[in-house]
Amino acid sequence: MSSIHPLRYLLLYIPFLLAWLILKQAHAAYIVAWAGSFYIFYLSYSGVIKPLPKDHKIFDQLMRPIFLMQLIFAGYMCFTSIFYYINAVGYEYFDYTGNSVMFKDDLYLAIAKCQMYYVLGHAALVHGILSQMNYPVEKKYNLYTPSVSNLLLGISIVCLPIGYAFGKVGALSQFSIQLTGISFVAGTIALAFAIREQKRTNILLAGALFTSNLMNALVSGFKEPIIICVLLLGVFLLPIYGKKIVPVFSVILIALFFVLPTFIGNFRNLAGQGLEASELRDQSIDAVFNTDETELKEDNWEFLIYRFSEIDMFIKYVNSTPNYIPYYKTHLLKDAATSIIPRFLWPGKPIIEDMVMQRVYNAGVVSRQSVVSAKPAYIVDCYLSYGMIGIFIGLFAYGAIAQWIAIKAEKLFGSYFMGCAVIFAGLFQILWRGNSFEFLVNSVFWSVVTMYIFHFIFKAKGILEEA
Repeated sequence: MSSIHPLRYLLLYIPFLLAWLILKQAHAAYIVAWAGSFYIFYLSYSGVIKPLPKDHKIFDQLMRPIFLMQLIFAGYMCFTSIFYYINAVGYEYFDYTGNSVMFKDDLYLAIAKCQMYYVLGHAALVHGILSQMNYPVEKKYNLYTPSVSNLLLGISIVCLPIGYAFGKVGALSQFSIQLTGISFVAGTIALAFAIREQKRTNILLAGALFTSNLMNALVSGFKEPIIICVLLLGVFLLPIYGKKIVPVFSVILIALFFVLPTFIGNFRNLAGQGLEASELRDQSIDAVFNTDETELKEDNWEFLIYRFSEIDMFIKYVNSTPNYIPYYKTHLLKDAATSIIPRFLWPGKPIIEDMVMQRVYNAGVVSRQSVVSAKPAYIVDCYLSYGMIGIFIGLFAYGAIAQWIAIKAEKLFGSYFMGCAVIFAGLFQILWRGNSFEFLVNSVFWSVVTMYIFHFIFKAKGILEEA
């Protein structure tokens, strides 16, 4: 792709600058910042700043960072706050219930300020992705396999038990998440391929793997794995069936958002009673069917305000730093670097969860007596490090590194399909939602190591040959 003038990237920051200028008009600033993410998505996909890759049709390259990663990461970060805002001005769904918030003007200003930070982060993320988005990728390897469907099934079937086994061995546990992640993605793509090719045996095997992953997601106690299971299948079926499957999966995802809060809430309430995971799952499913519509709506609204959106926690961090707690500067990055060292090499290595939760307690987000884990989002850690500048640098780096890894995966595995859709999506799912610095850096580092191990194995087996 031809180079573009650097000043074009300034277009991405217009919503942030406008929101900053009118910040004292809190409601207007919030709307400008919130709607500004739609504008950034438009710039991303219109080619105004940089043309989209033309080596594949759009539906055939959705796993590249500019598409799915941006949609999930920025969409979750920027758009979900609307429910918190609507609740703050006195609405529940479309019904006005009255404003019961004390010091509401202070709250509105805090919401607007955090949304302004969100749109800055979104702009910087896209800036980073576009700056490294150079296609087509230089072809260094060719992929040789009699059947892509069989190869994917083989990867999924082999990696799943190895991943679980590695999770039980301290020295190898670093690779457990990566292997189970790639098994899940490879199995889901294999199911899509089997459906297209109408291979009955492959459909049964891949369907069993997908069902197993879905059942495991249901007993995870978290909403994201369940949604990702369904979302990924829809994304991989999209090139096969086209736009006609969009309404079907849209309805399924909306239904999940409606019932998952009750399911997850009941699952977590029962988790302390010593029940088996399957019993927890079954009782939680029963709770969904036995709860009336009013209770489901109340559970869902509570979920949309405080768990689907993370702006309530972000406000607490912004209110405490730097007013009461100074910026952490490079401290969090140093902690993240130490998280990479395996525990068997450093038996005295601090527990990462405890390191992360320390700043949660410092900001008063949750109490020390609480059993809830409330790890700060990636943008929060950027803010806690250097404020607004930290958000710009951190999110730019996030986008640029993610895009660099995606291109590297395509080079190492000979194609977009194996490199990006399988390897990048399977090993680097943490980039879709982000995480606190320590967990993110640890996961990305060991995922890169795993990527090169797969590359070595594929070359040794003759699956990859130099072009």
